[in-house]
Amino acid sequence: MALARALLQQCVSARLQVKPPERGSEAEWVEIQRGLVIYICFFKGADEDLVPKIVNMLLNVKLSENESGEYVSIIDLPGNVLIIPQATLGGKPKGRKMQYHANIEKEKGLELYSQFVTLCEKELAANAKCVEAGILVKHGTYGNRQVLKLDTNGPYTHLIEF
Repeated sequence: MALARALLQQCVSARLQVKPPERGSEAEWVEIQRGLVIYICFFKGADEDLVPKIVNMLLNVKLSENESGEYVSIIDLPGNVLIIPQATLGGKPKGRKMQYHANIEKEKGLELYSQFVTLCEKELAANAKCVEAGILVKHGTYGNRQVLKLDTNGPYTHLIEF
């Protein structure tokens, strides 16, 4: 049984609305240029020990194509990262409806998501090539509906379970 699921998409640019427009204020967005969009969902049974394993795999797997046509990690590219919590990755069809019984409880999911974001930020900040290139880690807000605008480089999508 999987403890987490991540969906990775290469992007030319991505823009995520993290706060909808309200009376007297505009919507708030986070934005990245060339890089990787990571959708992440944690399942029941996932814990803090799993987070470093996921971060290590996702930031180091060779999925990004560099100028020479070689496949390199997002760290070696280097590229930006946009992290989006995505509970629907845990859905299973039952009849004509989707059920999410395997998903982690909301409070624990928020805790693991926050740790995941923080560790991704630390890993990229510890890499001289990423720091020199001004690489950004941006992220969505847990438990909220968000609007995503995405220009993909492909489409080029990978699903990885942990």
